[in-house]
Amino acid sequence: MTLLEERLASPAATRQALARVGYLADEGLATALFCAARLPQAVLLEGEAGVGKTEAAKALASLLDTPLIRLQCYEGIDAAEALYEWNFPRQILAIRLAEATGRGLTEHDLFERDYLIARPLLRAVEHPGPRPAVLLVDEIDRADDEFEAFLLELLAESSVTVPELGTVRATHPPIVVLTSNRTRDLHDALKRRCLYHWIDFPGTARAAAIIRLRVPAATESLALQVAGAIRRLRTLDIQKPPGVAEAINWVLALDLLGLPALSEDTVSATLGSVLKYREDLETAVEKGLAWVAGAS
Repeated sequence: MTLLEERLASPAATRQALARVGYLADEGLATALFCAARLPQAVLLEGEAGVGKTEAAKALASLLDTPLIRLQCYEGIDAAEALYEWNFPRQILAIRLAEATGRGLTEHDLFERDYLIARPLLRAVEHPGPRPAVLLVDEIDRADDEFEAFLLELLAESSVTVPELGTVRATHPPIVVLTSNRTRDLHDALKRRCLYHWIDFPGTARAAAIIRLRVPAATESLALQVAGAIRRLRTLDIQKPPGVAEAINWVLALDLLGLPALSEDTVSATLGSVLKYREDLETAVEKGLAWVAGAS
């Protein structure tokens, strides 16, 4: 039995292994990650920002003791950033050296592997093992339709094509985790090649458990107070509802400042750890900081 099979023996074992590396997954997410690793098949994790999509991929790589290779998507991303690019300065140096020494240099010579700079997708496909790398394609919804189409070969065949060198196939197909904040709909062709799981905001008790796991210095009462305050803030009409990541940051700030509990005053001093838009802060203040703290 391999280490992957041992630690991901079942969805329940996967859930326990994730907890051991500091990530509390529910049954649905643990099942999705188990299937993604064991089939293997890419998994698309969608949900609001801050619910733990990226952290799930990091935790999976940690429990498998394998590299996490991250591709952060953005508008206009292309193959040069995602797959490979040629080392142009080194090619120029090779040309000048050939001219200075009188050595012949062909176009083929300039496009050998030595001049190739591997980007995340190629590095994930070429990972030598013994366990597959975890390839995190983060915020795929920020990229465009053309980039989605570009990913289809990797998702379907665990291979990529470099025109000058040919097709590169993975000997250890990467475990691919795509995340999306659902700022736009993804194409059906990409979704067909992926498992799917929606990560929702956790309930108060589970959020408090996650906070205490990530911030061991936090008391149970403070974790519950912050989790409750985050839940209340999400009921307001704000641009960016806070998630688990903001809850953890809030507790870290409170701990740093030596503030053991939420009150109107401590919320006023630290609410910038949670809400990042002026309008959202104004909405919370208008509702009442005592209400945010759970004191009214």
